[in-house]
Amino acid sequence: MVAPRRRAKTSPALAAFGRQFRRYRERSGLSQARVGERTNKTASFVSQVESGKKRCKRTFVEIMDPVFKANGVLLGLYDDLNSDQQLGFPSWFDWPDVEAEADVLTTWQHRVVPGLLQSERYARKLLGNDEALLARMARQEILRRDVPAPVNLIVLLSDHVLEHFVDSRETMREQLEYLLTMSRLPNVTIQIVVNDDGDPAGNGGSFVLATMKDRSEVAYLETAVRGITTDDSEDLVALAHTLDRLRRNALPVTMSRDLIGKVIEEKWT
Repeated sequence: MVAPRRRAKTSPALAAFGRQFRRYRERSGLSQARVGERTNKTASFVSQVESGKKRCKRTFVEIMDPVFKANGVLLGLYDDLNSDQQLGFPSWFDWPDVEAEADVLTTWQHRVVPGLLQSERYARKLLGNDEALLARMARQEILRRDVPAPVNLIVLLSDHVLEHFVDSRETMREQLEYLLTMSRLPNVTIQIVVNDDGDPAGNGGSFVLATMKDRSEVAYLETAVRGITTDDSEDLVALAHTLDRLRRNALPVTMSRDLIGKVIEEKWT
């Protein structure tokens, strides 16, 4: 009998609130023990709130918001977090922090190269401004950092992305060459997905699935209007089925590199 899947120990949304709480606490110079004294809680409780393992009451935030001189920001975040969210996550949920703290990121992209693997020139054309470009380039450091260990990235990329024209032939050649370079990092796996059986998968849109170190999962789904973050079990099961179908149509790593090189030579050189 297959063992039941463990429930996530940490709520990603609560962890996002906890990070905001911790930032204000550290900015104010207070320790977790001092916060505990003011709220009649233990330092362990404060730690668990900050790590997303416990949900605090509003009175806890009401006490500390003015002490941190947060000017109602933490209260607003708390109310947003605990309101009846149709999509399950508040608008301030900080996906880049989840991305950086993940153990494994698995992404399916069918339109453009994923942001973590974009060359600077390719990204500039898509983003259009320097501030967004700098932020995207900074995010890519999670793949090359030494401490903590780099994030493991698994990319399932539609073969159409290799020929989707962005900016110029030079930009496309540079981008595909960059994919080849990144594919040789030990923590980066790139597989090209081909639709040669008439049964395409992944038509619902691109997504990123983050598996955290405690094996909890949270996904970021791209839509034409906005990104949606979810850890709903039904959503995660649906994404798992989609990934299974995509992997069946994915070329092995070596063949994927060969195809990228072929497209470089035949289309962008």
